[in-house]
Amino acid sequence: MARAPLTTRRLLGLDRSGGPPPATRKGEPLNPWTIPNAIGFVRLALLPVFVYLAFDTDDGRSTAAVIVFAVVAWSDYADGMAARITGQYSRLGALLDPITDRALVITGAVVCWHFELLPRWALAVLAARELAMLLLGQVALRHNLDLNINMLGRWAVWPTMSALFFAMVTDDAWPEYLLYVGLAMTIGATVIYFRDGIRELRKRDSSKASTSR
Repeated sequence: MARAPLTTRRLLGLDRSGGPPPATRKGEPLNPWTIPNAIGFVRLALLPVFVYLAFDTDDGRSTAAVIVFAVVAWSDYADGMAARITGQYSRLGALLDPITDRALVITGAVVCWHFELLPRWALAVLAARELAMLLLGQVALRHNLDLNINMLGRWAVWPTMSALFFAMVTDDAWPEYLLYVGLAMTIGATVIYFRDGIRELRKRDSSKASTSR
């Protein structure tokens, strides 16, 4: 299959017409040795560095820690752009990216919880949501389903990550408001994921029932 033209919108991830690249779909080989996956491995390896640097302070506000947090957050776009430029899409990349993003949110929430940088109840809801999505992903894999990332979930990353980042930078109240916006969007995205998952399971059950007749 010919690659779609690499327009500016497609390069930036704004144009996702045509669905997920074939190499990222279920049943395809993991193909770990790609440039985008190398970026993904570095992102994952930086998570414990962030946690160590943050907890090696008295208040959770470490310049080095927030720089590492920002690098892990923004490099998500770097590996996506690398995949689009090189055409090195892989099944492993499709699985690794959301796991790393959710792990970053959870570790950021843990730091903010420990140092009381944001309301703990909201952080608990956020962390629970990310854990639930990890479990939902495992269930989907066991049932051989692909849950495509919805646009609400994509946009929710911005206020959520920004709230965690700026809470580790400033004492101002506005990161708290960002967290509420991100939390509302992530919960909405979660409802869509569950709806899509149930719909796919019902469609599969219906197809099996029709085949067995």
